[in-house]
Amino acid sequence: MTTTAAPATMDDVAALAGVSTSTVSRALRDSPLISPSTRERVQQAAAQLDFALSRAASALATGRLGRIGLLVSGALSTWFNASVLDAAYATLREAGQELVIYSTKDDADRSDFFARLPAQRNVDALIVASFQLRPEEYARLAELSVPVVYLNQQVEKSASVFIDDVAAAALGTRHLVNLGHRRIAYVTTRDPEGFTFSAARRRDGVEQAVDQHNRSRPEDPATTWTVTVDATGGGIEVGQLAVGQLLGGDTVPTAVVTESDEVAMSLIPALQRAGLRVPTDVSVLGFDDNVLAPLFDLTTIAQPVAELGRAAARAALTLSLHGAEALEQPHQQLPTRLVLRGSTVVPRPAA
Repeated sequence: MTTTAAPATMDDVAALAGVSTSTVSRALRDSPLISPSTRERVQQAAAQLDFALSRAASALATGRLGRIGLLVSGALSTWFNASVLDAAYATLREAGQELVIYSTKDDADRSDFFARLPAQRNVDALIVASFQLRPEEYARLAELSVPVVYLNQQVEKSASVFIDDVAAAALGTRHLVNLGHRRIAYVTTRDPEGFTFSAARRRDGVEQAVDQHNRSRPEDPATTWTVTVDATGGGIEVGQLAVGQLLGGDTVPTAVVTESDEVAMSLIPALQRAGLRVPTDVSVLGFDDNVLAPLFDLTTIAQPVAELGRAAARAALTLSLHGAEALEQPHQQLPTRLVLRGSTVVPRPAA
């Protein structure tokens, strides 16, 4: 019969290193009160005994859990959510921190999260990714005992990492106007669960660019209108429903701006099934620079989603470790750019 040795304790590490138990605790927490030589001796003893300071013990000693929360809406598998999660996880792992994911897929999940606020007990900081909150939800988070970082929205008096959705959409629309397009539609989706995303402001950018053109060239007016599809994500039904509305109106556009690449990639085959060639008959502009965008030869506005995730994670770390005073840029705006591919061209003269 074999017996298993009991796991090493902090007292065992202290005895092997020739220091007190409190010194072991401080050394393994990288306390500045411990000299480098003593810290190294303790770490060697801990390694020899296969001892690791438990996260619970560390939390009791420091008041920190070593975990950052990330609140997202919708499926974790969407390109945006997956890209943010991957980047945040890699950043936090490198810093020796854990990532805790809170997913709100519907209104029931959302209500439950804000009623219980599990982040208040389980993480050192919380990142809220992309979707806009209701006034009472912002108020609840403002009352949290942990700092909050907003990703892809700018919130006054809170750390925020974001892009300028209005300016980015206006940039893409000006590209279409400069090509000669004067009938431009904007295709967006309405989330059945009531979530409002940063993409909602992109319509403002489209209208802003068209209005700017019309003020400077009233003799050559452009027009824009919005097609809203009652579906979420970039499935086939989004493109089909959008094309039904685009072709059922009084005017057929020569160019379409979409709220995301996922919508654009469902719209392109739907247009082709309806007998319209992209880009010969209709130019299509996306938003995101999704990893699949090059396969569709999709002209798009690229937003730095991975860097948004990394920057939000770094801000959450700084806030949890050192407080708001240590955050050099409470509001970080990251740049976007126009990526030209083959889905946008000069409209046909007959159009």
